[in-house]
Order: sequence, then structure tokens, then C-alpha cells
Amino acid sequence: MQSGLNANGGCGGSLVQLVGGFQLVEGEAELALAEGSQRLIALLALRGRPVKRLLVAGTLWPDVTENLAYARLRSALSRLYGTVRDAVEVSPSNLSLGTSVRVDLRESRALAHRLLYAGDEPIRAPDLSAAAIAALSGDLLPDWYDDWVLLEAEDWRQLRMHALEALAALLTAAGRYGAAATAALAAVRADPLRESAHAALIRVHLAEHNQSEAFRQFKLYSELLRAELDIEPTAQLRQLTQAHPTSRPGEGAWSVTRSESPWV
Repeated sequence: MQSGLNANGGCGGSLVQLVGGFQLVEGEAELALAEGSQRLIALLALRGRPVKRLLVAGTLWPDVTENLAYARLRSALSRLYGTVRDAVEVSPSNLSLGTSVRVDLRESRALAHRLLYAGDEPIRAPDLSAAAIAALSGDLLPDWYDDWVLLEAEDWRQLRMHALEALAALLTAAGRYGAAATAALAAVRADPLRESAHAALIRVHLAEHNQSEAFRQFKLYSELLRAELDIEPTAQLRQLTQAHPTSRPGEGAWSVTRSESPWV
């Protein structure tokens, strides 16, 4: 899905989408590409600068001879036509994306950095929108297992989880609890064992005075940790919940031990 979050707040022209899956979009139309051409454009989009032809061929086809890799690169280039061909700048030694081609990952990364450094300048309204949450909610090229993709995918996963947690905090501070919960849940889905993501969601529930929801989330996370890793939540998460005890007199913290849990 096209996020529409670019630096100028506008849309249009060619857009390479890498978050959530590969697409090349011209205006509102998705352009069909052969698999080799998809990987060529994705690689150029990720690099963000001119790349030597030799490096492109060796990266995309690492398990074949240099001559065969070059032949496959020529074939991938020959399959580009019309608007798609205009999206790639070709020189005798280098390949790169055209300067007018947008890449959703670049826009989403810029959004993530703005959220993480929100104290340095005022946050823009679009950065707190549903489109912003969507732009941070997708994996990079899911189901692509090339080495050059996996490294970039993990880098993006870490960045977007931190950004989603920061976005949840900003939305909570603005009193937009529904959107804050959506952002925190997106972080939880990205890594269900990540404590800071669950903490972000618990903070949303507590800010909205939904202690039962916060308690439920704490118990769910505790059970998940035990089932998957045989460990307990950290003291920091327990301290977060200690600030909002249950309503029964004499109870201080939401400490759910194995024997106390109704799910064991």
C-alpha cells in the first residue's frame, strides 16, 4: 500500500515500494516486472547511489560465473521498457535509480528519525497520522531471502520498532489513545517478545485509566516469555506496573508468578 508520506507531503511520479513487498508504481498504476528486473530495481533503491555494474551482477547472482551474472544483468536491463526504463540511469560502468524516482523506504526512514528526535524540532501533523503508523508497520521485502536483503531488513525492523514505540508515546501525550494503541500493537507484532513494545502498550492503557487492559497485557506477555524463553519480565516492567496497583487493598504490584497465573 502506498503511504503517501514523502518529504514534501505530495504524491505522484514513479515510486519504488519496498516496505510490505515490492511494487513499482507510476501515479496510481502498478507496473509489472519480471523477477530479475524487480531485484535489480530493489537493489538500486536500497543502495541509493550509483553502483558498479560488476557489483550489481555479483550481488544479484552470486552463485554463477561472472560472465553468466553479466548476461543475466543485461537480460534484466533489456526487459525494462517505457516508464520503467526511464527509472534506471545507465552508464558504461554504473547503474542507479533516476533522481526523480521516490523510494518508500527512504521516506519511512526519514519519518522514523523525525519521531526518534522529536525534541529537536516540532512534530508535523502527518507524522502522527494513520498513514505514519502504516508506513512503519511493514517488513522490508518480506519473503525475499537474499543476503543483501536480509541485512537491510533487520536494520529497518530495528528502526521501525523504536519509531513505533516513540510514536505511541507521542500519541499518548496528545491524548490520542486509540492511535497510540495501534502504534504500540504494530511494534508488538514486529517482535512479540520485545518487552519495550509491550511496555509501550501498557503505558497507553494506563494513561487511559484502563487498568484491566494493562493488567491483561502484562499477564499475556509474562505467559509468552515463560512459554517461549522460560524467563520472567524485567524489574523495569514490574516497576511500571507497580505505579498502578490493582484496586484491592494491600496489593502493590502486578507480579504474576507461575503458581498465581490462571493459565499454568
